Amino acid sequence: MYIFLLEGVTIFAKPHFEKKREGKQRLILDAARRVFCRKGFLAVKMQDIINECGISRGGIYIYYASVDKVFLAVLERRNREGISKINASVDAREPFVAMYEAFMAKQKERLINFEHSLFRAYCEYIFSKSVTEVRAFRDTQLAHLRGSVEAILRHGASQGVLRKADITQLAVHVIAVIDGLSILALGDALTEQTVDEQFLILKKLIINS
Repeated sequence: MYIFLLEGVTIFAKPHFEKKREGKQRLILDAARRVFCRKGFLAVKMQDIINECGISRGGIYIYYASVDKVFLAVLERRNREGISKINASVDAREPFVAMYEAFMAKQKERLINFEHSLFRAYCEYIFSKSVTEVRAFRDTQLAHLRGSVEAILRHGASQGVLRKADITQLAVHVIAVIDGLSILALGDALTEQTVDEQFLILKKLIINS
């Protein structure tokens, strides 16, 4: 890490090799996400990711040793970027209703487009592992989702838009609805109308009229 001083301001600049490394990782994870959305998890081989990103086999193994490692990195980056976006919206004092609706629109897109989203790969990953192997993974993903929902709801409370309620319990309720719809999606029994109806009920429960 290089440090420069400019008119009393300290500027940190990453070395070239570190920027190059981060660029390669972004390229790999962007390509891997496309592959996982297209093929799920079980059907993906490292060669699929190699073909998608155009990096040599040796080059990709420098960063990730297996399909499992790549998939977990894809989810970790998605989670990190998601909460960063929410925090930026909160800092910018964006209207709660707009934030909430944008978040739920993403959930709807994931549910309706089950066959072309990371959701299918996520489910396949879980079902391919033992209960012991997957417990920590599921807890981490649930904690991320709960944290995201709670951050949005706290923002609504700060703006006086949210109905009076326990934020944590309300977040659990939102997640329970999303999880319930996810199960329907898994069984190919979910319609867009059902998603819209359930999300409307949630919105009426959450937002002051």
